[in-house]
Amino acid sequence: MQRRSVLWAALAAPAVLAAAPPRERLQLQFPRDFGSHPDWRTEWWYITGHAALQERGKARSFGFQLTFFRSRVDATQPLRSAFAARQLIFAHAALTDLQGARLLHDQRIAREGMGVASAAQEDTDVRLRDWFLRRETTSEGAGRYVSRIAAQGFALNLRFTPTQPVLLQGDAGLSRKGAAPEETSYYYSEPHLKAQGSITLEGRRFELDSGTAWLDHEWSETYMAPQAVGWDWIGMNLDDGSALMAFRMRDRAGGSLWAGGAWRSSRGQTRSFGPDEVRFEAGRRWKSPASQASYPVQWTVTTPAGRFVVKALLDNQELDSRGSTGAIYWEGLSDMLDERGTPVGRGYLEMTGYAQALKMQ
Repeated sequence: MQRRSVLWAALAAPAVLAAAPPRERLQLQFPRDFGSHPDWRTEWWYITGHAALQERGKARSFGFQLTFFRSRVDATQPLRSAFAARQLIFAHAALTDLQGARLLHDQRIAREGMGVASAAQEDTDVRLRDWFLRRETTSEGAGRYVSRIAAQGFALNLRFTPTQPVLLQGDAGLSRKGAAPEETSYYYSEPHLKAQGSITLEGRRFELDSGTAWLDHEWSETYMAPQAVGWDWIGMNLDDGSALMAFRMRDRAGGSLWAGGAWRSSRGQTRSFGPDEVRFEAGRRWKSPASQASYPVQWTVTTPAGRFVVKALLDNQELDSRGSTGAIYWEGLSDMLDERGTPVGRGYLEMTGYAQALKMQ
């Protein structure tokens, strides 16, 4: 949701406090809506996943996250100069090394244009210097994503192949984020992507034996209610082929202002959740030695699809993005268990607004 939760791209742009005029309802069409929507204030493409491999006969597991953000800068829209920063492109990348019990992350920012950063409108193709995520058509006519990230201390050279149809979130892709009509986003997901390729860590290259990923693409004009400080979100690929997304928008006291989500069964049936059907209950907490923020690293999440426990696989998966989007947030690889305590899936948990209130306008 950010995506995933993460709309911090708007932080770098001057605020426009007047309410946005009403827009005609979009009917999402692909491949066009895989691409950028530059007339909307905030947008991101977000992929999280996990990969397993064998190293000298021992199992090794990684989690990975890559996100590209686009932010419209309202104050520069009337300017005619080619150097005007009308759109900003941000990128985050992170690698969770479970065996090494550590998180590595990197970030970038640049204005769109001048051959440095771009976000194509026709299909997914977003670039920031030598980092990129693009969607391409294979020789069989199917689509897949390709990404290359050369970050500080690690590199991702990955391919993501869909194994299921696009999952439209909310009402045919229109996802409510609050009680006000304008507090919405357009939002779709691609769960159960098959991840292939390689991960390089401190100069050592690891070829993936198996990997599974989740893609979110979201764009919005007004994402958060004024009283919201952040959100909690999960995107989980279940072992039986089903998929669960759930989120809640959180107020300063830790209460839920709005909630939602969706379930797709292994047989393909889908179910969207209303704001009264999702409940997040915080469990064990971890305090960051860097930011002093206290994060629940275990949750009980109740939805119409069931009641689950979500547990972080590594406590310290906090990311400091003050060098780009301005936020400190927690986002990390987590397991999902059923009510009997049996692991049933794996994915990512995201928590924002714990170190400081998130500002989206």
